[in-house]
Amino acid sequence: MICYPLQSLINSGCDDILIVSSQEHCGDIIEFLGDGHQLAGVKSLTYKIQDHNSPVENPVGIASAMKLISGFVRDEPFAVILGDNFYEDSFKKEFDDFEEAYRKTSLPAAHIFLKEVSDITRFGCAKFENGKITDIIEKPKDPPSNFAVSGLYLYSPDVLDLLPALKASSRGELEVSHLNAHYVKQGQMTHTIVPGFWTDLGTPESMLHGQNWINTNNYKVTII
Repeated sequence: MICYPLQSLINSGCDDILIVSSQEHCGDIIEFLGDGHQLAGVKSLTYKIQDHNSPVENPVGIASAMKLISGFVRDEPFAVILGDNFYEDSFKKEFDDFEEAYRKTSLPAAHIFLKEVSDITRFGCAKFENGKITDIIEKPKDPPSNFAVSGLYLYSPDVLDLLPALKASSRGELEVSHLNAHYVKQGQMTHTIVPGFWTDLGTPESMLHGQNWINTNNYKVTII
C-alpha cells in the first residue's frame, strides 16, 4: 500500500521524499523500500520514526508527525500525503503552480484536494461560499457539502511555526484539520476538486472499494 502514495508524489513531480512511520511499522517499510535507489523517479528517500512515547511527539496525529519534518523541509514548500490514500490522478500542475506562487511571493499558503463522496461524515468536510472554502468541519453530523478533504496537502514552510501552538482534539490527536482551518480563516487556502478516482484505504469497505477499482482498471505501480 505504501507504493500508492509514493506513486502519487512521484507522478506529481516529487523526487525528494521523507516517510514518517511508527516504531511498529517503520522496519517493514525500510526493509521493503530500502534507501529508494531502486525506485523509479526517486532522488532520495529519508525516514523518520514517530515515537508515541516521546513527549515531543505526543499527542499523536498527522500534525504531530509533521513536527519531525522541519530539518527536511527547511524553507521550501512541500506536500504531505497520507499512507492510506489512493489517487488515480497525478497533480503535477497543481504542485508546480503552488511552488511557483510561493517562490514569487513567500506568502503563507495551503492547498487541499477535495473529492465529492457519499459518506462525508467519515471525513473533514469543506463548506463553501461563492466558490471559496469558508470552513472545514471534521466528521460533521450536519454536513454543509459532500466534498471531503482527501489526504493530500500542500503547505508553505510557515506551517511548521504553527505546530507548537496546536492543542489536542477530543480524540487526543493533533489534527491536520486544525492547520487547514487556520489557512481558511486567513484566506490563504486554495483547493482542487479531484477529477478521477480517489479513496482512502482506512476501512475494510474502502480498501475493498479501492482494490476493486485497481483490478477493474488494471492500475499498475511503476516505481518498483
